[in-house]
Amino acid sequence: MAFQFNNQTLGSNPIIPGGSAAAFLNTSDPNDFTLIGINDNPLEFNMTKNKPMSRSSDDKDDCSQSPSDKRERRSRSDRRERDRRDMDKGKDDSDSNLSNPQEVVSIQNGPAGLGPNMWGGMMNMGYPMVGMNMIVDPNMMSMNNYGMMPPMITPDPNMLTPEHSMLMNPVKEIIHCKSCTLFPPNPNAPPPTTRERPPGCRTIFVGGLPENITEDIIREVFERCGEITTLRLSKKNFCHIRFLFEASVDAAIFLSGYRIRIGSNTDPPNTGRLHVDYAQARDDQYEWECRQRQLQREQRHRERMEEERLRPPSPPPVVHYTDHEAQSVAEKLKLDETFTKAVQILVTWLERGDCTKRNSNTFYSMIQSTNSHVRRLLTEKTQYEDELQKAKEIMKGRMQGILLQFSQIERVFMAACHKKVWDHFTKAQRKNIELWKKQSMVRTIRTL
Repeated sequence: MAFQFNNQTLGSNPIIPGGSAAAFLNTSDPNDFTLIGINDNPLEFNMTKNKPMSRSSDDKDDCSQSPSDKRERRSRSDRRERDRRDMDKGKDDSDSNLSNPQEVVSIQNGPAGLGPNMWGGMMNMGYPMVGMNMIVDPNMMSMNNYGMMPPMITPDPNMLTPEHSMLMNPVKEIIHCKSCTLFPPNPNAPPPTTRERPPGCRTIFVGGLPENITEDIIREVFERCGEITTLRLSKKNFCHIRFLFEASVDAAIFLSGYRIRIGSNTDPPNTGRLHVDYAQARDDQYEWECRQRQLQREQRHRERMEEERLRPPSPPPVVHYTDHEAQSVAEKLKLDETFTKAVQILVTWLERGDCTKRNSNTFYSMIQSTNSHVRRLLTEKTQYEDELQKAKEIMKGRMQGILLQFSQIERVFMAACHKKVWDHFTKAQRKNIELWKKQSMVRTIRTL
């Protein structure tokens, strides 16, 4: 393979994409031949990589050696040759797919070396082409779509292959607007710096605007990010934009570093480099604080509702003491259905101190009515104890019957385990009988 570059023959297959040769040259500098992402250091190749190894002086007098010495010397020579080839292969690993029997020389573009603006020369622009941050790697050029999947189309061997990082990071492309055009920054340039984002930020600062910029052009560019509520343009080539939503600020920060060109003019009054940054506005801070206070109020309300839900219910209110209410409570104390509620009212009146010298007889009668229920309650208690004793006796008898049946079942298994009977069962039957015996014994223990 022979390349003709700066009057030097380098190879036969070009690694430059198809097209006219003038498209790859910068019109301002005919010697500027640049590949985006290629290392500026010249590529060095092994001059004697595929040349046959010269015979050593020791091999000239092989005829005078014995056959064993010849084999030993030949094996050592083969080992040295293999080691030398492995070293050459590790050193020139990047050139393994471009090796040829011809001599390969270093590629340089004049004394200044390779420059970083080849694709800018292609498009007659001063910026690199979007998505062309690529490295020419011969090992990658031989791969089909970088993996085990077959390619959808036949890959072009002259096409440059992008880096893996370009597939992971978002690519900034050219943005065409009605009145202007935005060109992305150099992919190799460091990311633009921004200040710390204020809480609730919805306002951005945009600097580096062209002198002939207008509010309509700014709205046309940044309305792509979201709805704009306020735009304040300064005479010093900067402006402040306030969006309706906070998410629009992130989309606007993405435009930082873009170069803007009004129309098709390339003069300085119509070009500039955008610098988008967070702005600290009092309105944003005030609205953010209001939202935080509202969230705190809602949180306190939820906590209060949760406490009220978990709080035990309050007792019903107790009426105040009157002679009429006292007569009503005295009647309720005589009935079994209303006795519990009437006793609560009586206890509350006594604790409040509503009992006086004038109404002491009324309270005495209510206390006497309460005492009349003691005999009834004792009778009911005795009745329930008798029922409980009878239930215990019934349960005891039933449990004895169950235990008796368990003991009989256990005797059955013990009789089945006698040798006279046990030898007539099969192995599977013996296994089941042993299992049933263990289960019955465990159930008997649990019953006890």
